[in-house]
Amino acid sequence: MTNPEPRGVHGIDIGGSKIELVAFDGAMREVFRERVATPGHDFQRFIDVVAGLVRRGDAALGAALGTAAPVGIGLPGVIDAASGRQLSSNVPALNGRLVVPALEQALGRPVAIGNDCQCFALSEAEGGAADGLPTMFGAILGTGAGGGYCARGRLHRGFNGVAGEWGHWAAPAHLLSHYGLPVIACPCGRAGCMERYVSGPGMSMLHRHFGGEGAEPMVIAARANAGDAVAARTLAAHLDLLAHAFSSLVLALDPHAIVLGGGLSQLPHLYQQLPGAIQRHLFAGAQVPPILPPRFGDAGGARGAALLARQLVLQQSSASAP
Repeated sequence: MTNPEPRGVHGIDIGGSKIELVAFDGAMREVFRERVATPGHDFQRFIDVVAGLVRRGDAALGAALGTAAPVGIGLPGVIDAASGRQLSSNVPALNGRLVVPALEQALGRPVAIGNDCQCFALSEAEGGAADGLPTMFGAILGTGAGGGYCARGRLHRGFNGVAGEWGHWAAPAHLLSHYGLPVIACPCGRAGCMERYVSGPGMSMLHRHFGGEGAEPMVIAARANAGDAVAARTLAAHLDLLAHAFSSLVLALDPHAIVLGGGLSQLPHLYQQLPGAIQRHLFAGAQVPPILPPRFGDAGGARGAALLARQLVLQQSSASAP
């Protein structure tokens, strides 16, 4: 007997400044969307705001569902595997809190929670740019650098739930030396993390290091296209560092595609030049998988969270079936 899929599901994307809920029907068609400011320093207020969003999402889905629609949440940071407490969140009110139990009690229904980068990957693996592929890696390049690995449309999070945190791999010493780059401290508590160099702020840091004036990545790319030597050197160093990281992804996970997300995913030269740059860091015989733009872009976080909730319900139904 096939377990029925939920007839409605909520996906919630939580960031430091906003919370966005999207309600989907059973076919993952958007029914309702609402965005509100994040209560960053008041945990009970945070719970109340999420509960209000879910109530309004329930109303949009309609009472005909019969049961409360499950909720999936995408949230920056990780959950401590031993205690279940939220760590490294950019929402101070949640740091050190048991977020899932508090929300399940307030909402009276199952809550699935995942890293926001992992939710992006899941969205692109199921119905997104990598739909139908056996495996994929979703790599976020934005304010930070993170990602998620999916196999046959399911997210693989690993023993600690941190699979895909490639942004906290160490930047290679030979490339830091080649470009004369410093070992930069990372908020995670370590130093020299790849994120410090290849994220959006990382590219801006490279530009300043090479003597350029402060600029955002899109401006740097435009200047490079116009012949600015410092901007061109910035893009070359950034591409080399990013290609080294992605070559390690290929060797460790061998995904059938890498889908880019975040603000830097809008830079055309990455799709044109990354494959060749990655190839230079691989040994002979290893091929570079397709580097793809996202299908859902910024909307993927809430959608991926909803898919995570749907998978949780199906898993629980399967486990309880005779």
